[in-house]
Amino acid sequence: MRSGIALIVLAACGGSDAPTYDGPISAFCMAARPQASGEGTYYDADGTGNCSFPSDPTKMVAAMNAADYGTAAWCGACLAVSGPKGDVTVRVTDQCPGCKKGDLDLSKEAFAKIAALSAGRVPITWHEVACEVSGPLAYEFKSGSSQYYAAIQVRNHRYPIAKLEAMTPSAAYKSVARVDYNYFVATSGLGPGPYALRITDTRGNVVEDPNIAVGDAVVRQGAAQFPTCP
Repeated sequence: MRSGIALIVLAACGGSDAPTYDGPISAFCMAARPQASGEGTYYDADGTGNCSFPSDPTKMVAAMNAADYGTAAWCGACLAVSGPKGDVTVRVTDQCPGCKKGDLDLSKEAFAKIAALSAGRVPITWHEVACEVSGPLAYEFKSGSSQYYAAIQVRNHRYPIAKLEAMTPSAAYKSVARVDYNYFVATSGLGPGPYALRITDTRGNVVEDPNIAVGDAVVRQGAAQFPTCP
């Protein structure tokens, strides 16, 4: 790996809008997760919640049911939701503990796109789509992060994040555990840095960012973005 250059290992998705990246290209994009169905409800959502994201001015957001939420597995995912009245695309920013598997709790603004608010609860179908992001991945270091404790959240990603790994002193990548509130936490720290991070999304694409400096409550910009897959 060349110092200071983001290496991206891509699935060959065939999208015409995918830029050219430095690094090898793998032969495939993993299949998207299958369409789901359940019930849609709504609440006063602003984009904050269990995923620990800042507020979203569009308010086109949703809370994922607890069974599917897992350990923040859907945080940051964009979903195309269909209801009785129409369709809407939302981003997952929260968890709905009382929702059954397949259910989504939408913001009022998003729910109004698929049904009358007076309906309250409606049948829905939904599936994952690429988020319309621009620019590279970003890394938010939680307050209190240092060489002795590091909590990292990946932001501005096109697909949900499956794994974050950090390079060890022996030049081997080691997985960092994700917690329920959507940070990857190294309780014993990752050293003084800068860090070489390897990020894998749920479609199998991999980005390596070799020069991410640790900080206390700061956001660091990466150098690459995942491609759009079919």
